[in-house]
Amino acid sequence: MTHTITSRAARAGLLTAATALLLTCAAPAQATAAQEPANDWLLLTVTQGDAQSGARPGAPSGVPSGATRGALLLCDPPQGHARAARACAELDATDGRIADIPLRDTHCPMIYAPVTAHARGQWRGQPVEYTQAFPNPCVMAARTGSVFAWDTQG
Repeated sequence: MTHTITSRAARAGLLTAATALLLTCAAPAQATAAQEPANDWLLLTVTQGDAQSGARPGAPSGVPSGATRGALLLCDPPQGHARAARACAELDATDGRIADIPLRDTHCPMIYAPVTAHARGQWRGQPVEYTQAFPNPCVMAARTGSVFAWDTQG
């Protein structure tokens, strides 16, 4: 009988150890999945100047033609530029399609100071590639909302 009790105790101990091992291995996988960041990101750039001639009539001195500025927009939590939260909301409303952002009602000067906006990344698991030239930054802001407005407040 001692042998039977020992055998039962050994089986119970093995079962308990296997259960504990299984729970220990499964717990980190769940924690990792919960901490994994969202896969929504866009690398945004704005290049100043006319891509064809390289000239920028009316451009401020000190900013060379073809100067490019950029930002990385992340949306969980919103970060990357001053208006990231608003940009993420606008992208959510259009399923990440920048061209579908509603035109903002504004008055832009008729000054030719061309800029080219470019976005590359992924939104909700789908690739995003956007490139559009605009006659000036005001028109770009009216057409793209807050997405390329990383250096402005409000």
